[in-house]
Amino acid sequence: MTLFRVSDYRLIISDIMKLLTHIPSWIKSKYFIAFAAFCVVVLFLDKNDFFTQIDRQKELRELQQSKQYYSTQISAERKELEALKNNPATLEKYAREKYLMKRDNEELFLVSEKPDNSKN
Repeated sequence: MTLFRVSDYRLIISDIMKLLTHIPSWIKSKYFIAFAAFCVVVLFLDKNDFFTQIDRQKELRELQQSKQYYSTQISAERKELEALKNNPATLEKYAREKYLMKRDNEELFLVSEKPDNSKN
């Protein structure tokens, strides 16, 4: 462990002072330093920093798109519900297609569509 002498510290301080004399005066201004500190806090350190705001705007756009999608789905389902309430033929068609119901004197055959797996 080496110990520094007082003269070593004076040299280091004088080197730092030489570097500080080359900095423009507008950068050393207290207003610039305060503005720079404010920008650093707002952009990087704050709870609502710049990058968090960008992520939140992206999430908001996605939520608005999903809201629009679900609104159109709800309106389509309401139209279908009204058709089912008012038309017995539509109700029968819906029951046959969705729940595979049949009349007493009918037989039901289900044919599944399989993709063509042949490799030609």
